[in-house]
Amino acid sequence: MRCPFCSKDNDKVLESRIVNNGDSVRRRRQCLSCKRRFTSSERIEEKLPWVVKRDGQREKYSRGKLLSGVLRACHKLPIPMDKIEKMIKEVEEALQHQESREVKSSQIGDITLKKLQNLNQIAYVRFASVYKKFKDASEFIKVVKEVAK
Repeated sequence: MRCPFCSKDNDKVLESRIVNNGDSVRRRRQCLSCKRRFTSSERIEEKLPWVVKRDGQREKYSRGKLLSGVLRACHKLPIPMDKIEKMIKEVEEALQHQESREVKSSQIGDITLKKLQNLNQIAYVRFASVYKKFKDASEFIKVVKEVAK
């Protein structure tokens, strides 16, 4: 592991800790050159399908993009981060079970919407408004009425 301070690749692991229910490992390291400490994180590299965007472009699946969108939808709501992380993991597991090597971005959005509906109704409406590109308040009202049932 390359030291973020001096860029040398000579370090030792001081402590390892399993986090996220065994999904990743945090390691405290110390650079043997500059003696500074830093933290690294390791996750299993999962083989997720390529994403086909609305305009036909293909790109690698980005956990960060999905997490960012969900965090925006959950902004200032009393939803613990561990529940959000669990939901993202469930979405990724659903994607991994797809038989195809490519998945439409709309499929990711649909799966995410279903998961958000169970997590928080307000976050669901917020996410839906961006994902479905609401054009006016009537579309909000329609979704809110559906959620209220």
